[in-house]
Amino acid sequence: MALGVPSRRGELKKAPSGGRAGAPGSRTLRLLSGLALELILPVGAVATWWVLSADSTSAYFPPLADSVSALREVWFFSHFGSDAVPSLVHLAVGLGIAVVIGVTAGLLLGLVPFLADALAPVLEFARATPGVALVPTALLLFGIGTEMQVSLIAYGTVWPILLNTVDGVRSVDVVVRDVATSYRLGRRDRVLRVILPAASPQIIAGVRTALSIGITVIVFSEMAGSTNGIGFRILHAQRQFAITDMWAGMLFLGIVGYLVNVAFRGLERVLLRWHRGMQRVEQR
Repeated sequence: MALGVPSRRGELKKAPSGGRAGAPGSRTLRLLSGLALELILPVGAVATWWVLSADSTSAYFPPLADSVSALREVWFFSHFGSDAVPSLVHLAVGLGIAVVIGVTAGLLLGLVPFLADALAPVLEFARATPGVALVPTALLLFGIGTEMQVSLIAYGTVWPILLNTVDGVRSVDVVVRDVATSYRLGRRDRVLRVILPAASPQIIAGVRTALSIGITVIVFSEMAGSTNGIGFRILHAQRQFAITDMWAGMLFLGIVGYLVNVAFRGLERVLLRWHRGMQRVEQR
């Protein structure tokens, strides 16, 4: 088992407080209560919006019922494959590139402090330049299409992953490093079995932050230079004065963002289950 990852499997499998907390029924109850708590505010906001907008005659603020109807017709049927799927694919590819670059460069900078100090001014300059500000440059270099959008997503999302990786690598416990040295682990094993597992909670946190940035960048890039996608469809509806469809697009974007975040939280729960197990053991 990797160093830095808890090896007391028997202790981690035991449930605290007499074994009751780890029961399947208890876990299900906690999940349901957490979901209910998470949905109270959104459901209340939607219900309030629905009631207050029911008699609206404004061309710019149509009734929510009309927007929901357009959401169902436009986004769940006619434009899902042509606009929603390409946006999600571009987001996944751009974020994947950012993860590879960010984790690799973060490991290098975290393990070689003088290199990080030498590159600090350049990194701070690049990080301070938002991805959406590079849309004109990306259009000149790549033109309208997939390459432009993926490159902007990768650029905009790499920074939180890179910085969190550097932070995670530098914060690895000195005792853990000394244990790895005493076992005479090679550089490769030390990185893969000690550094990465110990830094993974911060790396995952950086990826989660990058995910929300990526959604923003993909929508803006599609508005500025694309012939399809969620952002393009929202802007097209606004230009055609199809206000109901515009609101439907924004509702769909919010739903997609929420579902992507929920999916990532599930992945995070699987990847970091050892970390939560170690925390439970340390709290006893």
